[in-house]
Amino acid sequence: MTAQSAPATDDADSAVSRRQELASFLRSRRERIAPEQVGLPPGRRRRTPGLRREEVAQLAAVGVTWYTWLEQARDIQVSGQVADAIARALMLDQNERRHLFTLAGTADPHPHLDCTGMSPAVRGMIDQLEPLPAAVFNSRYDIIAYNRTYGRLVTDLDAMPVEDRNVMWLAFTDPLWRERMLDREQNTRLMAAKFRSSMAEHLAEPAWKEMLRRLQQNSAEFRQAWERHEVLRPGSHVKRYLNPEVGLLAFDFTHLWLGPQDGPRLTVYSPVDEVTEERLGRLHRIVLAERAPVAV
Repeated sequence: MTAQSAPATDDADSAVSRRQELASFLRSRRERIAPEQVGLPPGRRRRTPGLRREEVAQLAAVGVTWYTWLEQARDIQVSGQVADAIARALMLDQNERRHLFTLAGTADPHPHLDCTGMSPAVRGMIDQLEPLPAAVFNSRYDIIAYNRTYGRLVTDLDAMPVEDRNVMWLAFTDPLWRERMLDREQNTRLMAAKFRSSMAEHLAEPAWKEMLRRLQQNSAEFRQAWERHEVLRPGSHVKRYLNPEVGLLAFDFTHLWLGPQDGPRLTVYSPVDEVTEERLGRLHRIVLAERAPVAV
């Protein structure tokens, strides 16, 4: 074996081991689920415990042959959407879901489902902070949760696909966000540098690699910022947004870490002046009026 061929052989062996581990994991999760748990009749002639392969395929809306190959550790590609469907069909918890996506080597399309530090109490606190905009972010800049004021701070977050609710993605690719986020060039450069700094601890994670791929593919500005190799840690500076309904808003912001440093954080935006405070109150009243039930 030559020195040049060793890394390729190691990668191939690692891929085979990962597929075998994925196959064993899927079989073990399938065998623990009774048919009645997923709304299927128990049946009579079951030679093995739990669900059959064809039943998992049916629940996940994938082909029976394809799913059989997956449990046979064949070399096939698993998309994030299919892995998500299988995770739901097998009723995986957060740790099992993360394990599935790691073994499948694909990004979780719903990373917000796996955020340590989130709880109903934290979500309730976010709502209670209104009219102050508040949101929970992970170190990848995914917007995990937010209150109504933050949801309308720049544009309507509720109208966006979940996979696009990422501040860095919006700042580099969304036309409205780019127009209304003032001091954008400074902020995007800082975000790219912080993302590079954080990614050093997540190099092997599919969700991080997928976000990097999407940004590099869709934003020349991001590619230029990424190639600078700048690394920074989160700091403090005034953030300014041009809200389409009430005008210019300027904020200081405070981070409350919900887990280990550089993990999920609750960020609260506080007005820097009386003008922003008055306009923020107006924005909050607008949001409340739109969400109020219609009298019949």
